[in-house]
Amino acid sequence: MQKRLRFSKSRRLTLDLEFQRVRTEGSSVRGETLTLGVLKNAEPNAAARAGFITSRRVGSAVVRNRTRRRLREIFRKHQHKISGGVWIVTIASVGAARVTFPALEDEWLRLAGRASILAL
Repeated sequence: MQKRLRFSKSRRLTLDLEFQRVRTEGSSVRGETLTLGVLKNAEPNAAARAGFITSRRVGSAVVRNRTRRRLREIFRKHQHKISGGVWIVTIASVGAARVTFPALEDEWLRLAGRASILAL
C-alpha cells in the first residue's frame, strides 16, 4: 500500500522570523525560474519544512496562487527524498508562472540536488 504524502501546516514555514533565518544563516541556489534558499540542520531529527515566496512581479493574485500551489505540490511529492531537519524557501521568479509543471518540477529537483538536500 502506498504511503499518503501530506503537507500539513507543521511542515510549512509560516513566520517571518523563519524566512529571515533561512536568508541570513542559510545558502541559496539560483536557477532560471526559481531560487532555493536552504538552511540545513535547522531542526535536527525533524522533518523538512518548506516556505514559498511569490512576489507581485510574478503576476496577479490568481497567477501567484497557482504558482504557489504548483510549488507546494512539487514539495509534497518529493518530501520523502529530502534530508531531515532542512528548511527550504522557494522563491518564484517572473518566469515561473509561464513554464509547465514538469519543467518547474525538473528545475526544483535540479536545484535541490545542487543544494545537496536530497537524501537518495
